[in-house]
Amino acid sequence: MAVISATGLYTPEQSVSNDELVTAFNQYVDQYNVMNHAAIASGELSELQHSSAEFIEKASGIKSRYLVAKEGVLDPNIMTPIMPERADDQPSVLAEMGLRAAQNALDKAGKTASDIDQIIVACSNLQRPYPAIAIEIQHLLGASGYAYDMNVACSSATFGIKAASDAIHAGTAQSILVISPEVCSGHLNFCDRDSHFIFGDAATAVLVEKTPQNTDTAFEIVSSHCVTQYSNNIRNNFGFLNRTDPASVNTKDKLFVQNGRSVFKEVCPMVAKLINSHTHDNKISHTDIKRLWLHQANANMNALIAKSVLGKTYNETEAPIILDRYANTSSAGSIIAFNEYSSDLTTGEVGVICSFGAGYSIGSIIVKKL
Repeated sequence: MAVISATGLYTPEQSVSNDELVTAFNQYVDQYNVMNHAAIASGELSELQHSSAEFIEKASGIKSRYLVAKEGVLDPNIMTPIMPERADDQPSVLAEMGLRAAQNALDKAGKTASDIDQIIVACSNLQRPYPAIAIEIQHLLGASGYAYDMNVACSSATFGIKAASDAIHAGTAQSILVISPEVCSGHLNFCDRDSHFIFGDAATAVLVEKTPQNTDTAFEIVSSHCVTQYSNNIRNNFGFLNRTDPASVNTKDKLFVQNGRSVFKEVCPMVAKLINSHTHDNKISHTDIKRLWLHQANANMNALIAKSVLGKTYNETEAPIILDRYANTSSAGSIIAFNEYSSDLTTGEVGVICSFGAGYSIGSIIVKKL
């Protein structure tokens, strides 16, 4: 048996409201339109349009987000987080965030670093190719065993939980931390009206074990199922080969780009179908599902998926939303929801952790309270 014995969360100190974000964005728009007045008048460029807090909330359900570094984001002359590079002998930003989430999970479980024999860092944007962030966290934490990084975009955490569960069943590890440090603000284009509000920063950790010390808070991993299907509708072209074409090093496609309408139309039915088939295969009806911890990208997407899985009259507490406060934290989102809305389940009750995103990728984890 593989068990989720605890989860941990690190939330940055700085929160940014929609109003704050919109004020900076609209100032940037005004400056851009003035500076490019002639090109706009000639039709060479298009005039940029203002954003609004009301538009953001209606389109996404997001009201605010946490950022590791907010000052530059709110400066219309910068419009990006400012995080100076650290020396090689200092902890990296992702390792520092992941370490705090991991320690939070260990404290809840009554465990120490000596109990851990594997670490997986599963997130959408790794700070560097190597050495692995997971190995850095292993070093900082003082754990043994082995560690590695993986990236399946917004589905990274659930894919990581599956990998951890598989390792438990294979006998290659006994106690595994799946850590998802997400600095989504680093790859977000804060000058783009359609996406400047989408992401926030956070880090989560999931402790997956064979034998939990405290079963009061533990959930058995009943089954895990992952699927992928190639799509260009969510893409980020940043990579080490960018420098080989100097003309395109700083083009917009090196940041987050998506065709939102297509993603909504294509992903929602895929996710609902996967969850429904996964639970059906495990002889679980929709009335048996007490909680649905979904990826936190868009409240409208989550409502549509929840209706397809739980029924049109589902109670909103059955599919909790945290994106109103956190925005889209990529792979961390579904785990934040689980971290905040799982303690009230009783022994034998079943829930589903499901994340979905670029790839396309979907990960479904059925859990049962011990």
